[in-house]
Amino acid sequence: MRKFVFFGGKGGVGKTTVSSAYALKCAREGLATLVVSTDPAHSTSDVFDQAFDDSPRPVEGEENLYAMEVDPDDEVERHLLETKRALGDQVSPAMVNEIDRQIEMAHQTPGAYEAALFDRFVDVMRDSEEYDRVVFDTSPTGGTLRLLALPDFLEGWIDRLVAKRRQSIRLFERAAIGNNQPRRLMEGDPILERLRERKDFFEFAGEALREEAAFFLVVNPDELSIRETRRAVDGLREHGLDVQGLAVNKLTPEPDPDENGRGARFLRDRVETERERLRQIREKFDEPLVAAVETRVSEVKGGLLADVAAELEIETTVEAA
Repeated sequence: MRKFVFFGGKGGVGKTTVSSAYALKCAREGLATLVVSTDPAHSTSDVFDQAFDDSPRPVEGEENLYAMEVDPDDEVERHLLETKRALGDQVSPAMVNEIDRQIEMAHQTPGAYEAALFDRFVDVMRDSEEYDRVVFDTSPTGGTLRLLALPDFLEGWIDRLVAKRRQSIRLFERAAIGNNQPRRLMEGDPILERLRERKDFFEFAGEALREEAAFFLVVNPDELSIRETRRAVDGLREHGLDVQGLAVNKLTPEPDPDENGRGARFLRDRVETERERLRQIREKFDEPLVAAVETRVSEVKGGLLADVAAELEIETTVEAA
């Protein structure tokens, strides 16, 4: 299995349960494991009965297991301040206020949230040397796909910006000092340096997601979830990211044979409907089923989380470099 493992799916399917269970499985098999929540509706703290924040913390009572929760609102604010600082250092004082206003407007547009969050989890990937496995409890499918689309889009965009910046420097130098003078501005230009840094960042992201990441989707046994999963699989493939398995969650437990009341009849009908959904999943998807997890009576934590971990047919062995 690759180092970075992502669990995606529409909101409410149980990504936190499955991702936390897999992280626990890895940790108990001796791998230094970090589970990262990037979902606005954090449940990792609930699963482990422990508060987490933006920095990795050991999970109490478990060796080799660490967790962190990335707050999307904090990330957008941090991204805003960092962008202001970077550009403020490169423009005249007279332009700083206008630059700030434009940046604040940009951070209120669609995609700003995804861009800020993407930066953070790529930072986590770059700084993960001490971990054997990093498990991401991702945001709902639509947002995740927009995040994963950014490397392809922005790598080409940055190349074009660099070319235009070089052209503007050449024109400025010709006007200021003539063609025969050394091109000193090109060598120390802070904007070019910033663009190169961003290009390196997105090249790393694209390579890591394609070469070092594995993707699994969590699906519930209902038509809406199955359709959403189909779109997610197709969307990931469009970006060169193959889904390695599907985990079906929230299956209805079957009543005992001697139970014949109204509730038991309802459960049997529900189980039969879900069996048909499972058949559809097996027939319509090339990706293997790596888990079929029944709904538990109480919240999945503690011993119940270990039970779910045992039901996951996902390998934990680290791929050789």
